[in-house]
Amino acid sequence: MKKILILVLAGCSAAIFGQKVSDYKYVSIPQKFETFKGDSFGLESFLANALKAKKYVVLPASIDQWPTEAKDNSCNILNAEVINDKSLFTNKVIVQFKDCNKKILLESKGRSDIKEFETGYPDALKDALTKVGSSAPVDILPAVQTKTSNVTSVSEPLPQSSSAAPTTNNYSNGKVNVQKIQIDSNQFILAQSGTSVPFAVFKTSSKKDVFIVKLADGNTTVGYFDNGNIVIDTPQTDGRYSKEVFIGK
Repeated sequence: MKKILILVLAGCSAAIFGQKVSDYKYVSIPQKFETFKGDSFGLESFLANALKAKKYVVLPASIDQWPTEAKDNSCNILNAEVINDKSLFTNKVIVQFKDCNKKILLESKGRSDIKEFETGYPDALKDALTKVGSSAPVDILPAVQTKTSNVTSVSEPLPQSSSAAPTTNNYSNGKVNVQKIQIDSNQFILAQSGTSVPFAVFKTSSKKDVFIVKLADGNTTVGYFDNGNIVIDTPQTDGRYSKEVFIGK
């Protein structure tokens, strides 16, 4: 039964957790695209204006001017980059959008037959941006902050059966020490102890005491409570799963 559940959740994980560019509201654009050694032909401004037209909020260069929800959680921000992909007779670019873990959510290529750089590169970027949908923000998985005054206390556990984890919030698998932080009645986070880095995010599934887990590397799997311990079925490179047990301390 457990293997069947893993296969079902793996199949639907992209629909549940797969973040898209359009899921974001805020976009950060560098002041200068690095692969353009000299003139970048105003592509930074062109990209900013194009994304604003698609209802994204392009963040200013100064972090002090960022909205609080962007400043306090880098995972609310989409990072954009334009790469010079020019060939001998064609102006070409690649536009990339990455999340806070530097995972590429979208890579789109554009080209232009216009020979002049000043108009050819923006035309190529316009072509690449046809694959970018308009902003339709959703809640992004929260980054754990060092200050947790606005986080629900771990003394408010999820409604679970007698097999659920106890109120202790410190766990270890022998290699990694983590802290369990309750976000709300439907999700909690395991954060690496002493840091603000999320190790895994747990969300309730349709089966009691079984959770859909998003790991820091972007993989999605399942987790559950077992005799007071937290267990994660960790995906391996060969397609199998290993049992990773975090014991309460």
